[in-house]
Amino acid sequence: MNIDKVKEILELVEKSPLENLEIEVKGFGGRGVRVRKGQLSTEVVSTGVNSPKSIQASEGQTRLSASDEDFPPPLGEGMVEITSPIVGTFYRAPSPDSPPYIEEGESIVAGQVVCIVEAMKLMNEIQSEVSGVVKKILVKNAQPVEFGQVLFIIKVD
Repeated sequence: MNIDKVKEILELVEKSPLENLEIEVKGFGGRGVRVRKGQLSTEVVSTGVNSPKSIQASEGQTRLSASDEDFPPPLGEGMVEITSPIVGTFYRAPSPDSPPYIEEGESIVAGQVVCIVEAMKLMNEIQSEVSGVVKKILVKNAQPVEFGQVLFIIKVD
């Protein structure tokens, strides 16, 4: 997502009767943009783990404090993200003495368990929805994760 797209969203919301708008962009690192319109201003705040700076626009003037480098590049062709469906603790293996479910560079198949996210003492197995090759593991073992946080990047077969 680039600054021109953010400006376009601001203009659309400003001209519409909407008071709130929240957008989650899958190719945007699992992050989203929340636009909240008040009487005199519109505020755009990125949500997610690595939130870029706030971007604000006031009636009559626009001031953007974020640059394109604040936003991650979109995924390449044939690349997909596996995101966390819940808030919890990420585990790469079923137990501390077991090998990880997957490693970077390995092939996986749809339905294969790729990790566990523990939430409220429940171990939730996360399965891949696609077959492909694990290009990047973005979370460390035993690290807390948020809903929608990107865990893996997969190159689809």
